[in-house]
Amino acid sequence: MAKNWIELVTGSLEQKKQYKQCKARTKALPADYRTAIEALDRYLMYFGSITKGETLVSMMEDLADLFEQSAANGTTVRDIVGEDAVEFAETFLANYSEGQWINKERKRLTDAINGVADNEP
Repeated sequence: MAKNWIELVTGSLEQKKQYKQCKARTKALPADYRTAIEALDRYLMYFGSITKGETLVSMMEDLADLFEQSAANGTTVRDIVGEDAVEFAETFLANYSEGQWINKERKRLTDAINGVADNEP
């Protein structure tokens, strides 16, 4: 019972554990890869506005997988992200849009306009 109450307030403890494991994986990367993934992580956190824990964890695990595999294969950071790091980050983030808070606001806006428009003559 206490666990459910705590998770209601703080979020899933399992997701927190997974996120910490993902951060540990990031710290184990070679320096250049670690610097790049930390910069991407920061950007994705600010720009992404993901509110669903499972979406956030999934995204971070996928990013860690990509960088671990790239480091193991000798793929350069530039080859991973291309010439435009922002475009890479936003394209990557598009795969996880279901967890973004803006989707809720988009639905709210659409519903409000549709409600008004449906009442017009």
